[in-house]
Amino acid sequence: MSLFGDPRWGEALAHLPDYLGNHVRVSLAALALGLAVSLPLAILTRNRPAPRAILLALASIVQTVPGLALLALFYPLLLLVASVTLAWFGVSFSAFGFLPAMLALALYSMLPVLRNGVTGLNGIDPALIEAAKGVGMTARQSLVTVELPLALPVMMAGIRTAAVWVIGTATLSTPIGQTSLGNYIFAGLQTQNWVFVLFGCFASALLALAVDQLLGLIESGLRRRSRLRTGLGAAGIAALVAATLVPAMGRPSQGYVVGAKTFAEQYVLSALLRDRLQAAGLPATTRSGLGSSVIFGALKAGDIDLYIDYSGTLWANQFHRTDIKPRAELLADLKASLAKDNITLLGELGFENAYTLVIPKKRAEALHIRTIADLAAYASTLSIAGDYEFFSRPEWAALQKAYGLSFKAQRQMQPDFMYAAVASGEVDVIAGYTSDGLIAKYDLVALDDPRHALPPYDAILLLAPKRAGDKRLQAALEPLLGKIDIATMREANLRASGNDANSSPDAVAKWLWGKIR
Repeated sequence: MSLFGDPRWGEALAHLPDYLGNHVRVSLAALALGLAVSLPLAILTRNRPAPRAILLALASIVQTVPGLALLALFYPLLLLVASVTLAWFGVSFSAFGFLPAMLALALYSMLPVLRNGVTGLNGIDPALIEAAKGVGMTARQSLVTVELPLALPVMMAGIRTAAVWVIGTATLSTPIGQTSLGNYIFAGLQTQNWVFVLFGCFASALLALAVDQLLGLIESGLRRRSRLRTGLGAAGIAALVAATLVPAMGRPSQGYVVGAKTFAEQYVLSALLRDRLQAAGLPATTRSGLGSSVIFGALKAGDIDLYIDYSGTLWANQFHRTDIKPRAELLADLKASLAKDNITLLGELGFENAYTLVIPKKRAEALHIRTIADLAAYASTLSIAGDYEFFSRPEWAALQKAYGLSFKAQRQMQPDFMYAAVASGEVDVIAGYTSDGLIAKYDLVALDDPRHALPPYDAILLLAPKRAGDKRLQAALEPLLGKIDIATMREANLRASGNDANSSPDAVAKWLWGKIR
């Protein structure tokens, strides 16, 4: 079957109203906020060289920060502000999704608007301003009736640039909980669904081009003083906004929100949880592609209702524990720690997805490597790859301390690509996951951890504080507890790593339920 005959195009199209609508709304809000801040600042500093230089320098610095980093930084900042406003004024707000995305994108929009605003205003013939003064206009009247109309075409060029930047960068807002066209790209990369990746890229590019052309029509109308062109451009923008708002207005309440992190297993399990809730008559949707710290904070704040995490991740990352306890004792302590935040640990699913160091089986046999301790003797001559967060996690520090690991080189890459990289010899070792079906697919071996540097990583189901007493929710989920063993999860993950319609998270979730019920 050809790529463009793939039925997953239909699945991608079904998500378009939701993803596109959310993408347009956050982009429009960010651009409006950016304009509301930038244009007055451009007007105030146009004749003040020192403040103008400082302002443009700060806006330029923002552009040097990678988009994903800027978006991610706003989440903990807003969490802190929300906790302060709650403590001082009894008022809180959600630091998840729309708000941090809008604020970060608004910052991204400011540089071209500021620069073109100042350039447009300072490029006006001084004789025209003097003439305005000569007929008795005040500075305010001159600005409104003479300077701004003359500078507006140049300002519109900056607004066009800002709009394209905002629309493109908005695809990176998925990990902080803002639904966007980036959902296609993040989900596609994690599940190797290249149809989704292409669809997300094309949709984002077409949206940016459409908005740019419509703003260009307005700019052209202002230059030529053509009300028709300006009106057509404005009408086109209004029609685009209306087309994305109407589907959202008719959509019913989303009900329960199931969170998922940024890898294939989480996409499958979140789809399974959603299906079980819907089968019990409970409306549910998924919010996927969330970062590890973001998803826990979102659960704690009630922005999502439930998700699956791993005991070792919470133990080391959220509660900053470095001691390693037996599985049962660790789970009991973890449950008590979560209860302090009113988070319910409903139970374990039955399998463990632990970090593990992985190498090709043939190489392990040739070098007689069975454990991480055996690997340590060769580490200085080898390269290692991990996912985007592994080398900053406490688990990596624990492995280095326990085994004295010092590799020749470290690389970070998208998780699914790591397995192909180690199988092809691009890297020598990877930090993989014990439940990943790609270990068998690529004939790799997971090394034992005889010094128990890593904690257990049981898959556990967590409920938000507001769902602690929700008996219908718990009854719908209890049939899953203890029912998914490691072999079944590995097979599910292997299926999810395929590249056809049967490998989508929804399809694999249905297969998984058929295996365990």
